[in-house]
Amino acid sequence: MTATTASAEKLRIGKSSASGFTFFPLDVGIDQHIFEKNGLDLESIELGGSAKLHQAMIADGIDIGLGAGTDISFLVKGAPEMAVGAVALSPALFGLVALTDSPIQKPSDIKGKRVGISTAGSLTEWLVLQLQKNEKLRPGDVTRIAVGSDTTPQLAALQTKQIDAVMTAAALGLNLAQQGRGKLVIPASQIVGQFVMNALYATNNVLAKRPDEVRRFTKAWYESVAYMNAHKAETVKVAVNITHFSPEVQSEQYDQVMPSLSVDGKFPPAAVKAVEESFVDLGILDKNPDMSKYLTEKYLK
Repeated sequence: MTATTASAEKLRIGKSSASGFTFFPLDVGIDQHIFEKNGLDLESIELGGSAKLHQAMIADGIDIGLGAGTDISFLVKGAPEMAVGAVALSPALFGLVALTDSPIQKPSDIKGKRVGISTAGSLTEWLVLQLQKNEKLRPGDVTRIAVGSDTTPQLAALQTKQIDAVMTAAALGLNLAQQGRGKLVIPASQIVGQFVMNALYATNNVLAKRPDEVRRFTKAWYESVAYMNAHKAETVKVAVNITHFSPEVQSEQYDQVMPSLSVDGKFPPAAVKAVEESFVDLGILDKNPDMSKYLTEKYLK
């Protein structure tokens, strides 16, 4: 999906998930020509998970990435990027989803079971770990299996009994419930509170050479969020075209997730602190990093 004008500056935007509601400001903004009005021509590139997103950024394949807050660990380990804006400030997008015949019907049932996550070290893995903590389970009490970030392979893994449940978009659970095939066992908003769930990332190269375009991108992004807040029907229509879930499911997801979207891109200290702690929980880092080195609000308008 591309927005074009004769004089617009081209930016390559990578998405770590094709169907995540919190990334829909990109699609809505393109659909409503908001980025175009800010002098930008966007190429939207869908990538399968955080690792591929940041590999593409390191290889200069994309300029700006839409990723998880936990992706800051890639920056700590040397990825030449900065987080330039908060996207979502709670994990309302996610939830634990299971089929009707799954042995997991309530949160405590995860003990001894196989739970799908997108990739190792991901936000979805951390949410499963937090659920285990909440249920007073040990890390080894649950087998976590990487099944990718898209709902099609996740559903296939559920149907073939490779996994008993999956931490994924809550909309999948809402959709399965509407079909009488499954359920949303627990929304992630009941597992974790304030948290930088998603963020905008920019490569050091684009920040150094094209800072004004980054500022125009963040400006257009939050204008798109404002549009979504004021236009539920139009937002739901775009969401349905992307996910192919019913309007009813997307309407319910809008109500659940829209309040979690940041309206100004700023990073609340409590939400940042929770991300810091996730790195140690995931075993990615042995201590909390100095987050001020990896995120900035200077490109926000």
